[in-house]
Amino acid sequence: MSAWLSYTVFAVVLVLASTALFFFTLTRGALVMRGVMGRLTHDAAHVYPIYSNMRLIRLVDWQPVISAILLFQYSHLVSIIAHGLRRDDLQGKQVLITSCAFGNVIPRVVDAAVASGARQVLIADIIQNELDHAKTKLADHAGHIVYMRDNAVAMQQPDASVQANVMFFLLHELPHHLKIEALNEAMRVLAPGGKLYLGEFHRPSPWLLRALSWTYFKVFEPYGLALWDSHDPVLQLQAMPGVTCERHTAFFGNFQVIVATKPA
Repeated sequence: MSAWLSYTVFAVVLVLASTALFFFTLTRGALVMRGVMGRLTHDAAHVYPIYSNMRLIRLVDWQPVISAILLFQYSHLVSIIAHGLRRDDLQGKQVLITSCAFGNVIPRVVDAAVASGARQVLIADIIQNELDHAKTKLADHAGHIVYMRDNAVAMQQPDASVQANVMFFLLHELPHHLKIEALNEAMRVLAPGGKLYLGEFHRPSPWLLRALSWTYFKVFEPYGLALWDSHDPVLQLQAMPGVTCERHTAFFGNFQVIVATKPA
């Protein structure tokens, strides 16, 4: 092997290893340290530093990086949600985004909701820095948006107060008991006939992709694997009286968008 090729291979391995260490330190590593220090009792204890520290938020929230993390399926998944909102009758209604997410999902959801006639879009997150960061992406729709510091598992919103609710890649980061509470709250705040749009990971079909996904979750996202079986969102949602679900999968089943409709 020539010297330049050896250096190239070494450089690529070094970059990948450094990237993996960076994300591990700011995801599962942070949870481990909080557990050791006895700091897993407050409401935001499960939130990774990458989602709470403003410098880290600005560093990581770069569209190419976020798209790569979702294996370049990000735009497709957001499009499913945006198209659904554009088909909904949101005239004069409220739309809720439960928890901020990186990338351009929030601007695209707001665009779709406003185009469909929504009177107001509520953006709720437990971390104030996430709300402040989201504001920087939404100057064009400032008059339609209300930002709220709120907890997805204990929302301040009244029952049946919103016509649509968008939750994008939040569940896999929640401890298992909080997954159930978040889904209960997501449906509680929906008006009769309203829809929950839920983007998440899913159990892939090819064995190699499944093995790689399993490894990813074990290393970086310890709460994510439950979505494959015991805490499959469709099973949880369909256990609620009258709720119906559609599941759209992408990239060999590795990702999903669930549309859950509350009975009218």
